Amino acid sequence: MSNSITPTTLATMIPVSGPKSKGSSWFEAMADAWGQTLDRQAVDIEDLATRISGGDDKPATITDLSAQTLRMGFLSTSAHTAITTAGEALKSMAQKS
Repeated sequence: MSNSITPTTLATMIPVSGPKSKGSSWFEAMADAWGQTLDRQAVDIEDLATRISGGDDKPATITDLSAQTLRMGFLSTSAHTAITTAGEALKSMAQKS
């Protein structure tokens, strides 16, 4: 369940074959990569919740669910910060032009 975001993993998530659509940009690719990472983390959380619902309510499983939920919060905050910061930088550059 390792879904760490690093510059290397972020770069590997950006499509190599070209933009998804005519208007796609690196900013959209970054947002898409964050979204995919958050989706994978949500699937991990759903899997753990399903295991617990199915009777695997051992303390280790519940602790793992708690840890994965906290990780989701961290990733979500990081995604928001990265996208907001990049968006504000783009806005600032556009205003100076």
